[in-house]
Formats: sequence, C-alpha cells, structure tokens
Amino acid sequence: MPHPTSEEGKGLVGGGHGGRVARLIDSDILLSLRASGLTMVAAVIVVAMFLGAAFAPLIAPFDPFDPAKIFLSDASIPPRWQEGGDPRFLFGTDDQGRDLYSAILYGLRVSLVVGGLGVLLAAAIGITLGLVAGYLGGRVDAIIMRIADVQLTFPAILIALLIDGVVQALLRGHAREETAVPVLVISIGLSFWVQYARTIRGSTLVEKSKDYVAAARLVGLPAPVIMIRHVLPNVIGPVLVILTINLGLAIITEATLSFLGVGLPPTQPSLGTLISIGNKYLFSGDWWIVAFPGATLAILVLAVNLLGDWLRDALNPKLR
Repeated sequence: MPHPTSEEGKGLVGGGHGGRVARLIDSDILLSLRASGLTMVAAVIVVAMFLGAAFAPLIAPFDPFDPAKIFLSDASIPPRWQEGGDPRFLFGTDDQGRDLYSAILYGLRVSLVVGGLGVLLAAAIGITLGLVAGYLGGRVDAIIMRIADVQLTFPAILIALLIDGVVQALLRGHAREETAVPVLVISIGLSFWVQYARTIRGSTLVEKSKDYVAAARLVGLPAPVIMIRHVLPNVIGPVLVILTINLGLAIITEATLSFLGVGLPPTQPSLGTLISIGNKYLFSGDWWIVAFPGATLAILVLAVNLLGDWLRDALNPKLR
C-alpha cells in the first residue's frame, strides 16, 4: 500500500526514525546539557540513584530483608560520625536494628519501580485516550474530555488514595501485601493520565488537518493505523517532558501513600515507609531515622524536576 506522498508526510513520517536520530545528533540538546552545570549535577544525581537502586544487593552492606542479619541490640544506633556511632552503619540504624544506608538503597529501588511503572501506565492510558479523542472528535471527544475535566477537580493524591484504599480494603492478609505494588502502580496511573490525554489531544487536533493525514485517508488506511503510525510519532515530543516531571510527582505520591499507611507494607519498605517509621522517633532524639530517607526523597525529586525543566527548554526553541 503506497505511503502518503506529500512533502510534509515524507518529512515527518516517511523519513522515519533515521531522520529523527540525525536531527537529535545535529541539535544542540546535548550542548545545552553540558552548558548547564546545575542540570549536569542533577543528571549525575539521578543516574547515581538509579544505579544505586538497581545494584542495591551488591552495594548495600546488609540485607534489610534478612531477619538473620538484623539484631534488636543494634537498634537506634546513630550515624558513624556521631558519638555512639558504629563504623558498620554509615547512616546509623532504625528502630529494628536495620542498617539505614542499606534500607535507603532498597527503599529507593521500590520507590523508583512504583513511580516509573505508574507514570508509564498513566502515559499509556493518556496517549491512547488523547489520540482517540483528538482524531475521532465528536461525541467520543466530548465524553473523554468531560471525564478528564471531572477528574481534574480532584487532587491526584486524593484519587490515588481513594483507589488504593478501596482495593486494599477488599483484600486481606497476604493478598494485600502481595498486591501492594501493582495496586500502587494502578492508583498512580489512573491519577496522572489526564495531563497526557489533554496534551496529546491538542496536538492530534493540529496534526489530523495536515496533508499527510489526508493522503493516508485517501489511500484507504484505517484510522488506528493512521493514529499509531503517522500521528503518534509527531505528537509524542511533549510527552517526554511530562513523563520526566511526573516521575517526581509519582515518587512523592507513592511516598505519601506509604507514609499514610495505605501504600506499601513495612515488609516492603520504600522511602515513604522509612520516613513514616522515622517520624515516630523524631522527637525522641533519633533524628537520623527520618532525616536521611527524607533527604534522599527530596534530592531525588528535585533532581528529576530540574531534568524535566531542562528537557522542556531544550525541546522548545522558543524557551531557549
């Protein structure tokens, strides 16, 4: 079946991935990254935290999930450099005797997995609904956008809290612990899809009026093929920025839910769970139990947001 022959179609669609890769290499995106010292620091922090989470079993000096290596006699030991500290525990220990540095590495892994899968699910839902709404228009567009408008009246954290709470209330015992991660991912995904849908819909409304889409219709390509093969590659750019920024929001959402006790159970500690545990001992003098997980969460989210701001400026010449 012939491909759309308009010059616009060739440039945006026919050129395929090779043209986009060449434009990326020839662009000044990487140059702008190297020119911003703050962004470079943020990138190094994000990469370091991702690597630390990925290789936690190799880096962490202790396994916080192994009861045979946890002793209550080691509980509430201050950081190594403080009086009463133990050289074995860099950041000290929590109330159960777990090495806090090891717990943060493992907790960081859980937070990144939940946040990453959550934003990917939100993007998948939002992109699909945005494409359908923008391309088909009419009643379908009205229904999808009214649902999005209703959801925008509620904070994302409230929607995630509602979904997570309802599902967890229906589950009992081991089933609740085993499904904690999938439930959190679904809760975050259903909370953040609206922004993707509205962005993709607006871009699709512009793209569907162009010549290459008209040419694709003339040669008889079905609507799903036109949306996926031709329209989607040309509207996906803004989604990359939203993904980056929403990753930080998703991590905060997971931490908030876990802090409130409706997210991950204590047997699967994330940064939010560690902060929740440490908050109980903050006024007893054991400040390190909440300080280090909290600082890790704050630094991670700040670094991710800085990368998102840089990516937004780099992909939009008008903002440079």
